Amino acid sequence: MTATATAATRPTDQDLLARFGPLFDHIAAGSTLREVQRELPSAEVESLKTAGFGALRIPQDRGGLGASLPQLFLLLTNLAAADSNLAQLWRGHFAFVEGLLLDDGGPRAERWFPVIAGGAMIGNASSELTGASLTDISTTISAVDGDLLLEGTKYYSTGSLYADWIAGSAVSGGQRVSYAVAAGAPGVECLDDWNGFGQRLTGSGTTVFRSVRVDPADVRPFDRSQPSHVHAFFQLVLVAALAGIARAATDDVVAFVAPRTRTYANATSSVPAGDPQVQQVIGEVSSLAFSAEASVSAAARALGKAFGVLTEASGAGMRRDAVDEAELAVYQAQVTVIDQVLSATSRLFEVGGASAVSIERGLDRHWRNARTIASHNPAIYKARAVGGWELTGELDRFHP
Repeated sequence: MTATATAATRPTDQDLLARFGPLFDHIAAGSTLREVQRELPSAEVESLKTAGFGALRIPQDRGGLGASLPQLFLLLTNLAAADSNLAQLWRGHFAFVEGLLLDDGGPRAERWFPVIAGGAMIGNASSELTGASLTDISTTISAVDGDLLLEGTKYYSTGSLYADWIAGSAVSGGQRVSYAVAAGAPGVECLDDWNGFGQRLTGSGTTVFRSVRVDPADVRPFDRSQPSHVHAFFQLVLVAALAGIARAATDDVVAFVAPRTRTYANATSSVPAGDPQVQQVIGEVSSLAFSAEASVSAAARALGKAFGVLTEASGAGMRRDAVDEAELAVYQAQVTVIDQVLSATSRLFEVGGASAVSIERGLDRHWRNARTIASHNPAIYKARAVGGWELTGELDRFHP
């Protein structure tokens, strides 16, 4: 298999940070203004495509960079620190790539590796305003006059507004299938109608499909029998986005306090930066950010281990155990990181009084974005799953 690069050929963390770091800095420089003005980061997404960001996990002999999962999550965290919207809107793309990597050497990988290595981005359009079982999916793919036609409406279509292709789930012939169609194909309509108070630039709106022709090669039945790390991957992208928000909040509160000269009558220093209590708050915010990033890093290593087992000639039991370990690590990270980041993004307002709530300064975006991400998959269910595992050794999981 070529899904994993060897240690000798894989880029180092330093290589990847040198390649993408300046681009992330450029993205960060405009993030507050984009947030305040609700300006979609279309140009920033295009710059990431051009830089090869979407091909990070594609093997080097297929035109990609061959990055490991821990390296991908390092970069996603850094991108989230620059702009959390951008980290989240690539979520469906990278999950799609992970599925391809499990099929490395198969027809799907042969079909899609060149497309993605060439700069294409895959958006996600799977969610509907119902449940997740087969009977809850109203989107269909039907044979009509020799064509396969996609019909339906999807919601929370994160990234699709910026994507070249859109992938999702539908029902065809009584079974659940995945599909992929060109974003610009006739009958595809992407609406910028996401109305959440946070992560407002992710393009998480409605996608409508009206008699969209689908290539039969891009329709695939869901295989529930094989263990996969992709569900845990989906969740960890959100946790990485939270960790990036905490780092950005730390950077912003330091930049806010450091030059200030106005303080309070009962303060213990003539300038805020010298006030021990202000220093304490910043120290707490910084420490929470550090802990969040450490949790993401640990979970990413577990996910990388699971991926390695899945792509080797391992027994079914070993593959299942590795996926369980990865999902457990991601659940634990989610449960702790959410509280850490929400605390950090709320605590930072203790250091600045009324001037800290300026709209132009945009410090509120950190809490709003973190709260929105945290609401995607409520941590109460993950905490229960972790507790059940501790007591019984069985991990309660959800696989759509």
